Amino acid sequence: MNQKKVTGYSSQHDVISFTSKRYEFSPYRERYPNQDITYGLYSDRFYPLAIADEDLLADYWSLRKGAMLYDVPEKPMEFIGPDSTKLLERLFTRKISDLKPFRARYALACTHAGTVLMDGVLMRLSDEHFWYVKASGEFDAWVRANQYGLNVTYQDVKSWVLQIQGPKALEVLKRASDDGLSDDFGYFHVGWFRFAGQKVLISRTGWTGEQGFEIYSQPGTNHLDLWDHILASGNLVDLRFGSVGSMGIRRMEAGILDNGVDVDQSLNPYQVGLGSFVDLEKSDFIGRHALLSASKRLQIFGVKSEDDSLVAGLELRSEGQTVGKVITGGWSPTLKRGIGYMRLSKCTEENMKWLDSHLTYFDKSGHEQECMLVELPFFDKEKLLPRGLENPDA
Repeated sequence: MNQKKVTGYSSQHDVISFTSKRYEFSPYRERYPNQDITYGLYSDRFYPLAIADEDLLADYWSLRKGAMLYDVPEKPMEFIGPDSTKLLERLFTRKISDLKPFRARYALACTHAGTVLMDGVLMRLSDEHFWYVKASGEFDAWVRANQYGLNVTYQDVKSWVLQIQGPKALEVLKRASDDGLSDDFGYFHVGWFRFAGQKVLISRTGWTGEQGFEIYSQPGTNHLDLWDHILASGNLVDLRFGSVGSMGIRRMEAGILDNGVDVDQSLNPYQVGLGSFVDLEKSDFIGRHALLSASKRLQIFGVKSEDDSLVAGLELRSEGQTVGKVITGGWSPTLKRGIGYMRLSKCTEENMKWLDSHLTYFDKSGHEQECMLVELPFFDKEKLLPRGLENPDA
């Protein structure tokens, strides 16, 4: 086994070589700018984690000021059948029946213990037809175990996903669309469109905290033609393709959590700041009984430092005592400081006392550094940017 390290803009990864058997490569792979790529694995799909010679700082500012194209490994799964809504109400912590066709909704699934199992974006395509774009992790067996006795089919739709993110993303989509994607296509809207004659599903969603869209291919799509058409449509705004490195730091600034990395099955939605997506007024969903009496105290916070030494695994201390660990970290070009997420060791009433106060940590060189605990996100708390609105604080 060969092992090396690759340092990205937002994190450092150990890299090993292993077989691609049973895993899928992107159909867009031939269009990557070079083949010296470090791949990550997500939902049994490889994605470009880092590309040799890429300029991550330039990509970041293209994301903030222009538009970026990302090839992402999300895997849309389909629920279809008369009992689809009934099953989804059972699986997810918020109401589904009032979701309108061609609208999307962020949706959490919990274990029976009330801890976070899965998150993703649920899109309704008709009364009995939904797509769920899920995070990485084991979810399929859970769904099939809970669909027993219901008339619903759950399956992989074999769709590959591209994201176009940034304040000029809508300009790219307008040029790419054959049938007039307009300004009225709002946040968390969904629709079928044609790009150079090919049918694609579009959602106004993303993983960056910027205005953005996701493009879902269909079985039979000529993926290379679709890729070429999108890039040609973005020529006037200098659309760039990049690895997820620039996306990673931006999602951190936006307070977006990565299921399986920042969140695991030991935490409930309230502890990770997602309590607003839990509707305890629903008569029944998996995990509801446990959540009625679960701790509502926040356990995941943001952390800021003056340099770039915040990396996963560092212990944060107060008055000589360890109070938590950094779970992900990197450098924010917008804030011009190190940022990260921190998980408190204990969930107590005293959690909030450290907000806006200084903690310390020892960096990888053994030097003691100061940092400050803050609530997420780091800026754009009203989520104006993904809605295409001006934000003077961003």
